This record gives sequence, structure tokens and C-alpha cells, in this order.
Amino acid sequence: MPSKQIDAPAHRRPGWPEIAVGLLAMVAATVVLLLLGPLGGPLDPDSLAYGLAVTAWSGVAGIAGFAAAAAVRIRSWAAFGVRRTSWRWMAAGVAAGLFVLGAKTVVNSVIVALTDFGETDPQGVFHDAASGGALPLVLTFLFLAVLTPIGEELLFRGVVTNALLRYGPVVGVVAGSVVFAVYHGVNFVLPSALIVGLVCAELMRRSGSVWPGVVVHAVNNSALPVYVMLS
Repeated sequence: MPSKQIDAPAHRRPGWPEIAVGLLAMVAATVVLLLLGPLGGPLDPDSLAYGLAVTAWSGVAGIAGFAAAAAVRIRSWAAFGVRRTSWRWMAAGVAAGLFVLGAKTVVNSVIVALTDFGETDPQGVFHDAASGGALPLVLTFLFLAVLTPIGEELLFRGVVTNALLRYGPVVGVVAGSVVFAVYHGVNFVLPSALIVGLVCAELMRRSGSVWPGVVVHAVNNSALPVYVMLS
């Protein structure tokens, strides 16, 4: 499938101001989440309600970050890769999502075998939320497989990777993916997040659209609620 690199002129791409504002907005959203629970807010950190809030947080924070970044300078959303794409690229997203699931499984198995990182799963709260009953399972699926892919792809690919592509494809794809992975924390999840980031970033670079990456992200994130449903 031929590459269709984003054709927006450099002056129309998002830049460092958008990266800074977008990531700061995401940090602000994190503070709000902490104020709801661990910092003495109205939600018990061990409650199902707080677990669902955490599950929805990445998507909400990503959308907030993208909205803040897009407001820095008025431009078409197409400059952020929010543009139509073909069904071939969407199908490529499905295939790439399945590849990511397989690669992630292999990498995680190696990590568990060689280190003690796998002893604590920072995303265990997602499993707990999905296990809370029929409605929490449906909400977990919607938050993880729809809301989070949209929010994180808009911010990390549409803003961060897109802005860094002005320095070339290697810097844009790799550096943007590292930022995405580090955002998930230096823990068991980081290598998997890096794989997802690299695949989504390259698809965005080649297709010129964030939507194939959203599909990759959705396929990857749907694995947990589907596993809970079938278990």
C-alpha cells in the first residue's frame, strides 16, 4: 500500500505550542481525576465508580488535550490528520491491530519470564471495572475500545507525532511513540504501548489520517473486555 504522507505545509502543522498545551491539558485532566478519588474526593478509590472513571479518563483527557491544542491557532482539523480515509486503510488498521495483539502477547510473555515487572498490572483496574456486571462491562468496552482510541490518537498522533514529523519520519514516528509510551508509565505496560504507538504513528504518516490508528487502538483495547466477557 503506497505511502501518502501528510501534505500539510510545515507552517500549517501543529508545532511545539500545540504539543505543550495539549500535554498540559492532559495533565490537568489527571489532576481532576486524582481529586475525585485518591486526594480525598467524593469517590472511593476502590469503588466501581472510580474504576470506571479511570477507564474513561484516557479518552476524556486525550480529547481535552486535543481540543486545547487545536485552539492554540485556528486551522482546519485536517492539519491534525482528522480527515477522511479509504476503506483499504481502515482494513489495514484492523490487520495492524491484530498484529499488535500478537506482538504484545509475545513481548509481555518475555517480560514476565525475565523480569518482575509482570507482578503488578497497572491496568488491573480496567479488569476490575469490566468484571462489575453487565452494564460496567459494556461501559468498559465503550471507554476502552471507542473513547480511549479516539482521544489518544487525536492527541498523540494528531498533535504530537504530526508536529514532530516536521523533523522527518523517523523522528516523528519514533519520538512521538516514545512520548505515548512514557505517558502510560514506566511499568509493565510501556513496551506494549510503544508497539501500539509505532504502528499507529506509521499508519497515520502513510495514510495522512488518524482514523486507521484509531482502528488499531480499538482492536488492541477491545481484547480486555472481550476476555472478561468470555471468561
